[in-house]
Amino acid sequence: MERQFTKYEIARIIGARALQIAMDAPLLAKIDKEKLKEMKFDALKIAEYELNEGVLPITIHRPSPRKSKDRLGAIKEEQLSDEELIAKAQEVEKEIVEDAKEIGFVNEADADEDAPEVEEDAEES
Repeated sequence: MERQFTKYEIARIIGARALQIAMDAPLLAKIDKEKLKEMKFDALKIAEYELNEGVLPITIHRPSPRKSKDRLGAIKEEQLSDEELIAKAQEVEKEIVEDAKEIGFVNEADADEDAPEVEEDAEES
């Protein structure tokens, strides 16, 4: 083989050529009867022999990666203070509790009992 093919390309080439040979395509390499008997007239072995001899007129098109202008720029993160982060966390927590109440996962009495405990823990810290 003149060119360097990947194992996937080799498998594809041999498979395609073996299919052609199995459908009575003419052989491209001159193989004597003894060699054919040794190969047991196997289309895959004949295709592999033709590939190794370099007589297959098959080319491989390897597309190069396209350079795209849609590349992502650096992600800009918001600079928030600790107080703002805590406030956002509390808002999200309130939304979760409200959604859970609407769905019926939390009883209102349970939610009211949990809320003061959280506040007391925060005051003790």
